[in-house]
Amino acid sequence: MNRQILKSSHFAVERGTIVRIKTLSPHEKLFEIALPGNARLNHDPGQFVGVSVFGVGEAPISVCSSPTKRDTFDLCIRDVGRVTHAIHALKEGGSLGIRGPFGRGFPVRLLEGNDLVLIAGGLGIVPLRSLVQYVINNRRDFGKVSILLGCRTPDEMLFGDEIEQWNKRIDVHFACTVDRAAPEWHGHVGVITTLIPGEMLVPERTFAVIVGPPVMYKYVIGELLKKQIPDRQIIVSLERHMKCGLGRCGHCQIENLYCCQDGPVFHYDEIKHIKEAI
Repeated sequence: MNRQILKSSHFAVERGTIVRIKTLSPHEKLFEIALPGNARLNHDPGQFVGVSVFGVGEAPISVCSSPTKRDTFDLCIRDVGRVTHAIHALKEGGSLGIRGPFGRGFPVRLLEGNDLVLIAGGLGIVPLRSLVQYVINNRRDFGKVSILLGCRTPDEMLFGDEIEQWNKRIDVHFACTVDRAAPEWHGHVGVITTLIPGEMLVPERTFAVIVGPPVMYKYVIGELLKKQIPDRQIIVSLERHMKCGLGRCGHCQIENLYCCQDGPVFHYDEIKHIKEAI
């Protein structure tokens, strides 16, 4: 696989301003970021950026908004470590260092004109949100669109208001399931693979995109293969410990591949024979 040529901007750190902060859960916040002069990030859905707090450090964060959102972009950040804890302590109007974007995103040009099944498990909805928004904002460019979402509990579902809007659209099929129901939950209960058998798919024109915890991939892919979706038309975004974003430090290496440059988005046929990939 030919690794992309790095742009000089990937080495530079831009000062981003926090325009808005929205608390999504006790652990996640949504940060809306503006670059100097309202410059565009020019990312593809599925790419990530290096986000730094000056004097603390840097963490890789998926961009969770579509590039069709022009003047700002969104980052959903979970408070799990020193850097992300420092980010959560910032207020609106504060500054963050932004480096990137990095990696290979979702192949939106390849997906155009085809039916889509967009599948997210847990926090996988964060990077997948960028693609969902892009598809909805360019709805005429795509065929039938299904969004399948799985969470452990209803309380862990992020972007609730937005998900409700997806569910109301007549040009999108939306289905959601939880592993464990709460008293107020009246929807589907079960693992996310239970949503796939009921999908009416035409294999030759269907692309499936999967984002979620590594444990779910082989089971979801197995269900899609039962539907005769070709390996090349199954697309996954792999979670690895990104660090430099430049394919140099080796933290995200999977045999001869670097997730930060060759991925994080891969076609299944590219990685299905690599034991460490899934």
